[in-house]
Amino acid sequence: MARTQEIADGIYVIATDDYRLNTGLILGADKAMVIDTGAGPRQGAEIFRAARKITDLPFVVVNTHAHYDHFFGNAVFAADGTTDFWAHPNAERAMERYADRQRGYVETLEPEMAHHQGPNTDIIPPTRLLPGDGGRASFTRVDLGDRAVTLFYLGLGHTDNDVLAGVDEVLFTGDIVEQGADPAFDDSFPEVWVQTLATVAGLDRYHVFVPGHGTPVERTFVQRQSETMREAIDRIAASTSNPEAGPTTAAMYKLPYDAGVTRILLDRLAYLEEKGMMGEDLSVEDTPTGVTGPITTGEHA
Repeated sequence: MARTQEIADGIYVIATDDYRLNTGLILGADKAMVIDTGAGPRQGAEIFRAARKITDLPFVVVNTHAHYDHFFGNAVFAADGTTDFWAHPNAERAMERYADRQRGYVETLEPEMAHHQGPNTDIIPPTRLLPGDGGRASFTRVDLGDRAVTLFYLGLGHTDNDVLAGVDEVLFTGDIVEQGADPAFDDSFPEVWVQTLATVAGLDRYHVFVPGHGTPVERTFVQRQSETMREAIDRIAASTSNPEAGPTTAAMYKLPYDAGVTRILLDRLAYLEEKGMMGEDLSVEDTPTGVTGPITTGEHA
């Protein structure tokens, strides 16, 4: 059952149980913005009903990135007449190429979506994109009538297509910020993610940060996540460069994440190093073909 919390005037978080997803709802005078639509028609309908209990305004949708649990519910909103689906240019490319491969992830909770059977199981790609080709920080404002939401991309992080949505004192961060669980490193660029988190924590106008999963947090939480990630990367680097330290995996107990997450982080760092993608100054422009991670490509589905 969806749980709705008004965290500021006309700004809501709709929390649903599947994937511990947070959906944003922002009310304007003419339109309402929905941020992330869930993993298929079941969750999408749950989110839609919760939003419709609050407003009958037409919807504008934002997908924070191209992972199934954030955009597979788009068709529910398209069926209601929504035509504006915002995302990052790289998210559009990823959805067009890999979305059908991600269907296997939702076999248990959204079987209709997994098998593309029944209503509202089509993939609805973005129709509106942040400016530019996706390689640089970018911003745009979406007017809802008497209220505008700033959509922006700050750089590589959880994926190469993370969009944040800011309004008044609230920032919806997608999976750039993770609460209640360790960060998901599968598709990430950890060294740059550290800096992206630090940049988010330095955005003084925002005081409430809504992660893609978990509960809303304050600025200090975001800063700590950045520092913890930096610590983990530095420890891995030190272990790798010191022959006397033994295998990197032997030092996993010293890292601040669970063993499974640490293993994913180790593998991702090794993969990026192999591709020449290490360093804090990387941009999407530097990203070689084939560096997209396994969640986006559906390799684990």
